Amino acid sequence: MKKRCRLAIVRQKYRPDGGAERFVSRALEALSAHDLELNVITRQWQGERQENWHIHICDPMKWGRISREKGFADAARALWQREKFDLVQSHERIAGCDIYRAGDGVHRRWLLQRARILPAWRRQLLLRDRFHRYVMQAEQAMYQAPELKAVICNAEMVKREIIEDFAIPANKIHVIYNAIDSSRFVPATSEQRAKWRQEINLPQQAVALVFVGSGFERKGLASAIRAVANSDRYLIVVGQDKAEKNYRALAQTLGCQDRVIFMGMQKNTLPFYQAADGLLLPTLYDPFPNVILEAMACGLPVITTPTCGGAEFITTGQNGYVCDALNIQELSDAVMAIPARHLNEIMGVHARERVREATPEKLSQQLISLYQNILD
Repeated sequence: MKKRCRLAIVRQKYRPDGGAERFVSRALEALSAHDLELNVITRQWQGERQENWHIHICDPMKWGRISREKGFADAARALWQREKFDLVQSHERIAGCDIYRAGDGVHRRWLLQRARILPAWRRQLLLRDRFHRYVMQAEQAMYQAPELKAVICNAEMVKREIIEDFAIPANKIHVIYNAIDSSRFVPATSEQRAKWRQEINLPQQAVALVFVGSGFERKGLASAIRAVANSDRYLIVVGQDKAEKNYRALAQTLGCQDRVIFMGMQKNTLPFYQAADGLLLPTLYDPFPNVILEAMACGLPVITTPTCGGAEFITTGQNGYVCDALNIQELSDAVMAIPARHLNEIMGVHARERVREATPEKLSQQLISLYQNILD
């Protein structure tokens, strides 16, 4: 960087356990080494902060979902225009930013996937819903704004969708995969595996899959429970949801409640990866959840869906399986094909190998080079 660049990153609500937030914090940590002044515009910041990060709290009144989104968008835009930052990278759909990171994918594509699990009458209402219409309009306005110079995606899947839905030129869209710390997320030793299993009352010889994520409907927990129901496999559920009791009831109805272990929200997910033999994430729509990188770094094969950007890292039969989110037979077959790690590590070795290049250094390099090109 020729002169000290003032970069602002916009994220409405900073939650330490969120995937987008982990991208922000990893990006900020990686960028801290460069001659950048780092600014974050947010409603609330719950994470750790380094002394050279400037946090701008931007928390206007809100009366409902639309007022929450619109209020923050207007206030954040006013703040960045007043501060005259060199670059504004928004993780929210706000027209006028220089760079948009499409971490949530394309809203219409998510609604189309969600419609698959709704009764017909609710399907009709979904696309007419005022809030969803507002989000789609905000997204359209942001992509059409003349200020937009670049879009960052975390998957080729999202890049394709943006080109198809918004006619954005391909050279404006940059696929930058999330980073994973492979020195922290590591395969378990046999002692660690035994210890974690003992702590969560998981039989030592059982084959167990872990499901990690909050927002159980979108992440596909119902399909995950159904996929293990007719087998001897265990499912460790890490995450929270207001409707958790419905998912417990589903496990009970299917007679597998003893093999579905609900662990709630966990700040440290590593022990659960290390206790498991694979990751099961039959998500309806997800641009590229960090949990896939974390699980693969821990040497776990992954079962996910074609509507998850993480599927780009999966070679069927080698380091995991890609199945439709609602095809329970296909998911069950994949679940049964995951071997016990202590007997056969080959899929896990391939999984860890695949994410070896997704380093914080590479992420930092790609971001710095993108910022430099835009500033030049």
